[in-house]
Amino acid sequence: MNKEELVKKIAGIASLNKGSSSKALDAILQTIKESLKEGDSVNIAGFGAFKVTKREERQGRNPRTGDPITIAATLVPSFTASKTLKDMVKS
Repeated sequence: MNKEELVKKIAGIASLNKGSSSKALDAILQTIKESLKEGDSVNIAGFGAFKVTKREERQGRNPRTGDPITIAATLVPSFTASKTLKDMVKS
């Protein structure tokens, strides 16, 4: 499902027009992105948690030459699904 299809689905479920649904989705996504940028986590009960995790420095290989390289430590966004969401997907 792409963003346009998601907006249509939201509009149908929430009885909104597509413009309002699109603005609501954009606001939710922007809020999550800003929270992660500030280092905060976002927990949505029954859905899951978005958070920032640190990926440690590690060794890798240059795929072109095969030479070993050091991959720098970095912060990455991650999502952990809630038990409710996992159970729904299983059934």
